[in-house]
Amino acid sequence: MTRCWGDGDPLMQTYHDAEWGVPLHHDGKLFEFLVLEGMQAGLSWRIVLRKREHFRRAFDRFDPKKIARYRPAKIRELLRDPGIIRNRQKIEAAVSNAAAFLAVQREFGRFERFMWQFVGGRPILNAWRRIQELPATSPESDAMSRALRERGFRFVGSTICYAHMQATGMVNDHLVRCFRYRQLQETRDD
Repeated sequence: MTRCWGDGDPLMQTYHDAEWGVPLHHDGKLFEFLVLEGMQAGLSWRIVLRKREHFRRAFDRFDPKKIARYRPAKIRELLRDPGIIRNRQKIEAAVSNAAAFLAVQREFGRFERFMWQFVGGRPILNAWRRIQELPATSPESDAMSRALRERGFRFVGSTICYAHMQATGMVNDHLVRCFRYRQLQETRDD
């Protein structure tokens, strides 16, 4: 079975096979991935995946209504938690992003509606042959980043937005030889 990437790490392999690139339309999961992508900035995704379950517990299962109400005492508590990435700017960004997320939901009805507009409502199907061809950004991620920042989001640069688009299936960046490429292409064509 051919995969795009992975080095035998079961966690990374499971993520590749079951999650990466699968079109995601659930508001709560989109918010979770946006927070986790921001936490990953400057680090490897493997680190975030290893800490994801602890992040879920520490961040109230990524409930934006609860996170938006975090106060300094909760932020201090999170900064002492070795199970997560303890970066004050990233944690504070998650809190302010929760409030911005709720504002987008009020404006658009669903956060999903806002995010998927950048790809015209359906996944972009790329046809990369080598992992080195995958871009770090795209015109769509540039536009998403600008729009999110205009609405008060932080840690949402174009590279983070493109990684978010890959993770949530807004783009199919599986290599054409990868077994998941065709599977996800078929879901796009449904």
